[in-house]
Amino acid sequence: MILASIAFVGLLLAYANGANDNFKGVATLFGSGTADYRRALLWGTLTTALGSVTALVLARELLRAFTGKGLVPPEVVGDPVFPAAVALAAGLTVLLATRLGFPISTTHALIGALVGAGLLASPNGVNGAKLANGFMLPLLTSPFLAVVGAVLLYPPFRFLRRRLGVSQETCVCVGEKIVGVVPGTPGAEHALRAVSLPVLAGGTETTCRVRYRGAFLGLRARPVLDTLHYLSAGAVSFARGVNDTPKIAALLLVGEMVAPGAALVGVGVVMAAGGLISARRVAETMSHRVTEMNPGQGFVANFVTAGLVIGASRLGLPVSTTHVSCGSLFGIGAVTRQAHWKTIGTILLAWATTLPVAGALGAALVLAFRAGL
Repeated sequence: MILASIAFVGLLLAYANGANDNFKGVATLFGSGTADYRRALLWGTLTTALGSVTALVLARELLRAFTGKGLVPPEVVGDPVFPAAVALAAGLTVLLATRLGFPISTTHALIGALVGAGLLASPNGVNGAKLANGFMLPLLTSPFLAVVGAVLLYPPFRFLRRRLGVSQETCVCVGEKIVGVVPGTPGAEHALRAVSLPVLAGGTETTCRVRYRGAFLGLRARPVLDTLHYLSAGAVSFARGVNDTPKIAALLLVGEMVAPGAALVGVGVVMAAGGLISARRVAETMSHRVTEMNPGQGFVANFVTAGLVIGASRLGLPVSTTHVSCGSLFGIGAVTRQAHWKTIGTILLAWATTLPVAGALGAALVLAFRAGL
């Protein structure tokens, strides 16, 4: 019964992870107007599922790391109370953040829960050196690397686009119908005035979307760039599947309940369900409240995120896809001066509270389980 409860709680964490994280890879598609919510979500779900399956080969080190081995003694790792407390504490933390629309890190929540539960479950506490070097160092440095990568890469990408003669235009749409096109990116208010269209009332949605015009190697620029944008978003979602699935699946390996392959596949399926059912609030935050973006800027953010997360997964480094993808968007917003700093500040505050909240829950649940509650 205890092992079955751990399996249930581990799958609850997988659902929470999918709800909070599945849309992050495709947020730039939705935010830039390249795809609507449903199409972006389906693409993110499919590519995340492919990443979950590929984790069987690429992410064995992460599978071992998140069992807690090396962080706490082996006898603590084998005690069913420890993984049950870790999974439930992390799952509750992520579900709460998802309900509030905050894109927090499941990796962060897991580490906090591991530490909080480990301090109560282990007579010697946790291995500080393993915690600092094996978990916290890559977790804290990865968002800064993402910001720097986006800031450094976007200007040369933009320069290359302009040198190739690919320009931008703003489409004014009422619902899904294009009612006017304005050269350049004048901003929503100016674009509406340019086509003599006031903001409509009565529930009709008036939007402005930036798209590209021109040719690249004899091909129309917009379809080429949209295809690259889709591929980059798929790469981020794929990388997230590779990176996050083994972290959660590790909790199901206690007592050898299931084989590693079955744990990875099961977690991947439940993650997909979580994203399909409960991703909307976080999707709105990531897509529209961090920064304004066009398809090219979204492509660069995805390019940086996918490269960092896939590389870290291959090396067994527990970076957070959330931190990296948000860091890339922060960098794009900074270089384009369109960042929504109030929203970014709220996200950073949510990140800062994730560790202590998950840690406190992990410690409290160890006490509760041992008391027979």
